[in-house]
Amino acid sequence: MVKVLVLFYSTYGHMYKMAQAAAEGAKESGAEVVIKRVAETLPEDVLVKMGAVEAQKAFADVPIAQSADLPNFDGIIVCTPTRFGNMSAQMKTFWDSTGQLWSQGSLTGKVGSAMTSTASQHGGQESTLLSIHTVLLHHGMLIAGLPYSLHSPMLGVDEMRGGTPYGATTIAGPKGDRQPTAAELDGAKAQGKFVADTAKKLCA
Repeated sequence: MVKVLVLFYSTYGHMYKMAQAAAEGAKESGAEVVIKRVAETLPEDVLVKMGAVEAQKAFADVPIAQSADLPNFDGIIVCTPTRFGNMSAQMKTFWDSTGQLWSQGSLTGKVGSAMTSTASQHGGQESTLLSIHTVLLHHGMLIAGLPYSLHSPMLGVDEMRGGTPYGATTIAGPKGDRQPTAAELDGAKAQGKFVADTAKKLCA
C-alpha cells in the first residue's frame, strides 16, 4: 500500500477543505493517507486582526508536520494559499527546513503535487503552483498535476471556479467568505486519486 501525505497550510480553512478532499481521493485509490499541517508563524495578535483565530480552531488538532516525516511517503500533496503569487511564508519556511533531505536525495523519485487558493480569479494561482513545483523538482520529485481528462469542469466558463492543469485551486474571495465549491472539491479529490494512482505505478 502506497502512503500519501497531504501537507497543508490554511489561514481561514479553505486549503484544509481542499486537503480533506485530496485525502478522500487518495484513499479511494487504496492509499494510506495522512493529513498534516505546517506550523503557524504569525503571532496571535496578527491572527486576531486577520479574523483567522476562530477559523483555525477547525484544524487545530491536526498534527504539525516535521521535515523528517517526508521520506516516509510515496506521494506528497502540498496545499497552501497564495501570497503575492507565491506559496505562503509558513509553507516556504517548512520547505526551507528540508535542506538535509535535499542533500541526501531523500525525496528523489517520489510523487509531488500542489494545490492553492486565491482571493480573486486572477490572483496568482498558476504562478503559486509553479513555485511549489520548482521546490519539489529541486528535491527530485516527479510532478503530478490535474489533467483535464480527470476534471472536465476546468474547461467550463459558465461560472466562477478554480482549477488548473497545474493543480486544483479554489477562490476564497477578498474577505475569505467564499468556500470551495463542489466542482473545486471534486478537482482536489481527482488530483488526490491521481497522485495515489501514479505513486502505485511507480512503486509496482
